[in-house]
Amino acid sequence: MKRILYKIGIITGTIFMFTSCGGGVPEETTTETLANDKVFDVADVLAMIAEENDVTRTLYTKAIVGAGKKQGLKFDEDWQKDDVEAGPLPALFLRGISSDIQKSEVPLGLYLGSDFPINASNKLEGKQAALFDKIKKDQKPQHFFDEDQQLYTAMFADIAGAAPCVNCHNDHEQSPKKDWKLGDVMGATTWQYPSDKLSYEETMDVIKAYRDGTKAVYNAYLSEIEAFKTSEKPTIGEKWPSSGFHLPTAEVFIDSVRLLTSYHTMEMLLTKAKKSSGEVATR
Repeated sequence: MKRILYKIGIITGTIFMFTSCGGGVPEETTTETLANDKVFDVADVLAMIAEENDVTRTLYTKAIVGAGKKQGLKFDEDWQKDDVEAGPLPALFLRGISSDIQKSEVPLGLYLGSDFPINASNKLEGKQAALFDKIKKDQKPQHFFDEDQQLYTAMFADIAGAAPCVNCHNDHEQSPKKDWKLGDVMGATTWQYPSDKLSYEETMDVIKAYRDGTKAVYNAYLSEIEAFKTSEKPTIGEKWPSSGFHLPTAEVFIDSVRLLTSYHTMEMLLTKAKKSSGEVATR
């Protein structure tokens, strides 16, 4: 029931904001029509969710990992082992989101690859390796249909935008590259979906699956902290590491991401609402 109300609220809110801005939705256009019509190109949806992912990772890397280390918090690739009292590194935070999405009913794929990965299994190969060469040159997304997997695919530049990522890769004993610099294209985040068009409902499912994955991994980190036996535990609440030995709750973290991404997300939804309402009116 909550899931249905969530979708209806988002869709209705989109229509309300559009009409209140003077757009005007024809009488023939209903909430159900807008919810079920295939109005979104998969490339647009993947670009939208990739942007939210960039904001999420940057916020986690800078405000949690970077600022947290200065307060004494630890982060480790083996953070989930019983004898390790630490949080997930940024790349593992993304892997956790990907794993949670895979457990959902939403057919959204996400993974991180590179030509110099610490984990050999993340090395880009074949067509993706060739497209990544283009991404490294111009940092522009690459969209294509993966014939082998029958999936619409989009690759986005994973840029070294925070010192903790650069330092971690340069210092890691298994890293095949030790001279990363801020601004380098370290890899590519790859997103996949089985359809070339999505409805409002399907788009909301994609957004929700990603945010649920983010919340799940962050909560797993907080649970790990709760189980610390020898390390000091930070205060969990509304404050961030920049204010001291603190960590925000999952709700505070997710709300911060939404505040940073909501404008562009809503802008896309409203643009499509205007376009689809015109199409419905001509039927």
